[in-house]
Amino acid sequence: MRWTSGRRSSNVEDRRGGGIPIGLAGGGIGTVVLVLLAMFFGFDPGIIMQADPPVVERPSDSPANSAREDPLRDFVSVVLAETEDVWSELFRRMNRDYREPKLVLFSGGIQSACGMAGSAVGPFYCPPDQKVYLDLDFFRTLSERFRAPGDFAQAYVIAHEVGHHVQTLLGITERAASAKQRAGQSEANRISVRVELQADCFAGVWAHHANMTQQILEEGDLEEALNAAAAIGDDRLQRQTRGQVVPESFTHGTSAQRVGAFRRGFETGDMRRCDS
Repeated sequence: MRWTSGRRSSNVEDRRGGGIPIGLAGGGIGTVVLVLLAMFFGFDPGIIMQADPPVVERPSDSPANSAREDPLRDFVSVVLAETEDVWSELFRRMNRDYREPKLVLFSGGIQSACGMAGSAVGPFYCPPDQKVYLDLDFFRTLSERFRAPGDFAQAYVIAHEVGHHVQTLLGITERAASAKQRAGQSEANRISVRVELQADCFAGVWAHHANMTQQILEEGDLEEALNAAAAIGDDRLQRQTRGQVVPESFTHGTSAQRVGAFRRGFETGDMRRCDS
C-alpha cells in the first residue's frame, strides 16, 4: 500500500501508556461490552474474563514525537486521513456534513462511552462517543493468529470501524438498535449481520475512492483485505473455536459474505450498493 506521502490526520488520540487494568468480576456494562466485542475477532470472552488484568505500560512519548518514531502510528494516521477525505466528499455529494471521528490508540485497557474494554477485544467503534478504539498490538494478532498479514489488511480493519461511524451519522446504527430491541434473539443476530456486512461494504467503498484519487493500491493489496475479511467470518471463527458452525448465532456474517460485501463496495464505489 502506498501511504508514506499521504496526509496525516489530526484526529488520532494517543493514550498508550495511560491504559488501566480491567477487572470483570463485578459484571455490568463493561463485561457486556467485552463479551460482544470479543466475538468480533473471534476471541473467547471466557478466556478474557478469566485472565489477569493487562499490565499497564509506561507512558508513551508525546504525540508529536511518537508520530515520528512510531511508523505504525503514522500509518494509522494516514489511513484515517484518507477515510476523512473520501467520506467528506461522499457526504458532500449527499448535501451532508461529515463529522470526522477520533481514533484512540490505547494499550492495556481503555474507558470509553461504551464501558471498559481490554486490548484482547480487538478494535471497536463506540457510537455514543463516536470514536474508534485500537490497540496497535492487534495488527500482530491479525497477522499471526488470523494469518491475515499486510498493511492493506490493517487498513481494512480501520476502514471497517470507520464504516460503523458512517452508519451512526446516517442514523442506521440507531435504527438497527431499535429494531434489535423489538426482535427475538435470532432476528437480532440477523440484524447484526446486516450491520456488519454494510460496514464491510463501506470499507470497500472507501478503498475504491481512495485508490481512484490517491492510487494507494499496490499488487496484492486487494487480496490482503479480502483475506482479512475471510479470516474473521463467523463460520470460520466458530469452526476454529467450537469445532462446529451454528448459523443462527452468527452476528457478523460468513467469510464468503464478508468478502462479497467488501468486494461489492470496492468494485462499485457506490454506497447504495451497500444496503444490506
